Amino acid sequence: MKENKEHQSVPRGNVLCNKLGYEFNQPQLLQRALTHRSYAPEHNERLEFLGDSILGCVIAQHLYRCYPQLSEGELSRLRSSLVREETLATLAQQLDLGSHLRLGEGELKSGGFRRPSILADALEALFGAVLLDAGFAAAEQAVLNLYVPYLEKVDVQALGKDAKTLLQEYLQARRIPLPTYSVMATQGHAHEQSFEVECAIPTLKIFTRGSGTSRRNAEQQAAQAAYQIIQST
Repeated sequence: MKENKEHQSVPRGNVLCNKLGYEFNQPQLLQRALTHRSYAPEHNERLEFLGDSILGCVIAQHLYRCYPQLSEGELSRLRSSLVREETLATLAQQLDLGSHLRLGEGELKSGGFRRPSILADALEALFGAVLLDAGFAAAEQAVLNLYVPYLEKVDVQALGKDAKTLLQEYLQARRIPLPTYSVMATQGHAHEQSFEVECAIPTLKIFTRGSGTSRRNAEQQAAQAAYQIIQST
């Protein structure tokens, strides 16, 4: 019950704003961005629509300016990787965004504050809220505040490939048997299920799990976790 009360409380705006690098002039926009449709009729889906458009534009412009050596096809693949659910969820986790979300009782019980799709949507909604609060330049800066440090720490060439592909290429190059993916659990109704999948590489004694709104997304999350373990050893 303690966890539920924590997630139902008024968002700790100052903490989140400090991490985001932006202070809202209209706190109600921040609150709306953090409100899932399961919690109230005044939810964040329209802000998500705005944020998605802003994100694509800002990332495209940043890549065009900063990576003149990349072709149009390479830029497109890189942009797609940066704006997809997995990357957004990773950045949302860095903000500890899940602890600020306003979720309905059902989503709380099913761990919605950890679900990649909900985290990704809320982060896009935050970008949309910044746009309405202070204009495009402020929204652009909020996006770059998160993405520039992220880009500095990753292999840009590898970003165009999904986690399962990167893991497979790594293992094949070293003649290590490929991983197996197994569904460990499913939750929710048929139209709104979440999956938990295990990625197993027994040869390396690596067993990781991922969750997502589809089996594919969950496999990608598990593969990403396994690949990160390999890269850190």
